[in-house]
Amino acid sequence: MRIVMATGNPGKLTEFKKLLEDLDMEILTMREIGLNPGDIVEDGTTFEENARKKAEFVGAKEDTIVIADDSGLEIDALGGEPGIYSARYLGEDTPQSVVNATVVKKLEGLHGEERACRFHTFMVVLFPDGEEYVSQGTLEGQISEEVRGEGGFGYDPVFYMPAYGLTMAELGTDFKNTVSHRSIATKKAAEKIREWLDTHSK
Repeated sequence: MRIVMATGNPGKLTEFKKLLEDLDMEILTMREIGLNPGDIVEDGTTFEENARKKAEFVGAKEDTIVIADDSGLEIDALGGEPGIYSARYLGEDTPQSVVNATVVKKLEGLHGEERACRFHTFMVVLFPDGEEYVSQGTLEGQISEEVRGEGGFGYDPVFYMPAYGLTMAELGTDFKNTVSHRSIATKKAAEKIREWLDTHSK
């Protein structure tokens, strides 16, 4: 039994492999089994719907455990933007560095709690017998007043955590994986996978 991650995002894949290493299972990407992430139509209206679409797309073609997630950033001052459009905010071809700089610019003149935001992750695990498990994780923070840090990916350089005085991109991978929204959801999913494997190995 192996796990296929329904993602084409290399940053996410690296995080997933680290977070799931205790399962001691082979973890493959969609491309490694001959599937193109670009073929998935993410037209859901929620993170959960889009995660399920990804999982079902892979599950229909591969008889194994599939994990899919949909994650995004919600900024209160922008009415919840970019939300489910986080990965394609300002257009799919816009460099993330430009997106991050634009987000900081949009909140110019706001301070502290006025810059409140959160990361959301919804994760769907599909098992070969059709069982489904959904987990989620949320991390509260603020949009930083400047782009900071070289680590992480996506919006990490503008996601400021007041408790640490650092952005997610400044935390370091190991520490980030103990507090992030994705780690919260992945740990729940990993526990469910262990339970399923224990039940189906008897």
